[in-house]
Amino acid sequence: MKETRIIGLLIRDRIKEAGRIQLLLSKFSHLIKSRLGFHELNENTCSRAGVVILQLSGNQEEWNAFEEEIATIGGVEMQKMSFVY
Repeated sequence: MKETRIIGLLIRDRIKEAGRIQLLLSKFSHLIKSRLGFHELNENTCSRAGVVILQLSGNQEEWNAFEEEIATIGGVEMQKMSFVY
């Protein structure tokens, strides 16, 4: 059986945490198959909160290591989806 893992990250303060998150995403870039990020933007302001959605490749052990490191970053909420086929 194969498994696809989707991770959603809610970053409550992009300005404060962007550097740490980017370093972590670079460290685990070999796992990231797809990455989508978005935040609210208009003419007057850019939202401090943002969402990143990741599709991961690799295996359970690598995913666990990635998720454990994400959990060390304050102000980041993580949600997971797994599809087994």
